[in-house]
Amino acid sequence: MSGIFILAIDQGTSGTKAVVFDRTGRIVAKATEPLASSFPAPGFVEQDPAEIYRNVLASVKACLDQFRKNVSDDLSQIATCGISNQRETFCLWNVSGTPLCNAIVWQCKRCVDVCNRLKGSTTEQEVASRTGLIIDPYFSGTKLIWLYENDARIKEAIDTGQALFGTVDTWLLYKLTQGERFLTDYTNASRTLFFNIDDLCWDQELLSRFNLQGLKLPEAKPSSFSYGVSDFEGLLPQAIPIGAMIGDSHAAAFGEGCFWPGAAKATLGTGCSILLNTGAKRIASTSGMVTTICWSTTDRVDYALEGIIVTCGATINWLRDNLGLFAESRQTEAMALSVPDTNGVYLVPAFSGLGAPHWLMDLKAAIVGLTFGCDKNHVVRAALESIPYQIKDVVAAMERDSGIALQALRVDGGISANRFVMQFLADLLGTRVVNIGIEDVSALGAAYMAGLLHGIYDSIDQLAELNTAGRSFEPGREPDREKARKLHAGWSDAIRQLARR
Repeated sequence: MSGIFILAIDQGTSGTKAVVFDRTGRIVAKATEPLASSFPAPGFVEQDPAEIYRNVLASVKACLDQFRKNVSDDLSQIATCGISNQRETFCLWNVSGTPLCNAIVWQCKRCVDVCNRLKGSTTEQEVASRTGLIIDPYFSGTKLIWLYENDARIKEAIDTGQALFGTVDTWLLYKLTQGERFLTDYTNASRTLFFNIDDLCWDQELLSRFNLQGLKLPEAKPSSFSYGVSDFEGLLPQAIPIGAMIGDSHAAAFGEGCFWPGAAKATLGTGCSILLNTGAKRIASTSGMVTTICWSTTDRVDYALEGIIVTCGATINWLRDNLGLFAESRQTEAMALSVPDTNGVYLVPAFSGLGAPHWLMDLKAAIVGLTFGCDKNHVVRAALESIPYQIKDVVAAMERDSGIALQALRVDGGISANRFVMQFLADLLGTRVVNIGIEDVSALGAAYMAGLLHGIYDSIDQLAELNTAGRSFEPGREPDREKARKLHAGWSDAIRQLARR
């Protein structure tokens, strides 16, 4: 085997990371390039597709410069590439590769009226049955419907078969292969509202209902697949195979080692995405979860339940930036541990509503239970505890829906460094919480996928043996777990009280 390194590209909303891993999953070079969004109207969020592509090339160039400095001048040792990407964001372009409009970012809310029109209709039922998703501005489809109905130029391009559609992975592949490859993977396709996750194909019935029959859609393939080759506009001395494309949250699940039913991951960022692997069986949720494809290889498709928590780390940022309770987020651990409990305080972080499994999107954030005996440490502790409470709510709903008991929760994201949160989460869930200690876990998952296809890794069993040196938090003694359960009951009461107002 000529090469032993893997290039991973993690194209995110706020920037692109390019990372080179060795075959043990260790980072040997890394670079990040920031990416700007534009906000042309209230609720609108867009990005320049050409800038997304330039951003990727800039991050790869900087990463390769690091590789030369840290490892070797011989870039031929980089054997393959995997791509992970911001989900739901999509682009439209013509056959010459010219964008028809800006990329519409997953955060964009321009299609709220479209969603309201579809909710309660038979189309909503068909979407749930065929795609596993709910009607929501979060997903690509409703934003594209808005464009079709409000932009005559886009409508004409779609109706005449001149509009190519793709999530960011497809756009990057098209550009990197000079238009030769027009493909996506199952995970990205499954986030569009157009993809039948049982048949693993674009759903013509839904496209017809949405009046989008003329849309040119990429062929969907497994996450680990031979997607083409690229030299990244001459940045590499020879073209290397692109052996994986996968949505970032799904890549994180694979990088975290969610290889079997009952394994789950939680990415603790601004919000929180929780994915529970349910194996080869697609499971419908009755508790506000969405059903999605977890990840796939050429001989295996694993499904998942996903719960979206709207506000996670954003709560901590609000306490810092708006209330000035501390200067740096890392101070919150010591502040929480400086008091024995919250003194009855609960912070319900419904700043943008409360997501799964409650879906109380009109609820407002509140701090309840304050007395003169409380200080800022109690409020900070309540804010930190709100994160495990929300995760517990989602996990409990997933277990009810699937009949699958959580085996372990793997965590990543900035808050996973907070030991108070991790231990409280383990006590509350009654199961082990694992932090593998790798920040760039989406990139790692894409690298693992590409490495599997290239033969760098023999099997998923081999991958399970890597990155086992992270930190684990075991549930405490029964008194600690019982205390956590009682506190969670108080959290549930606080939500019920707020919902009645």
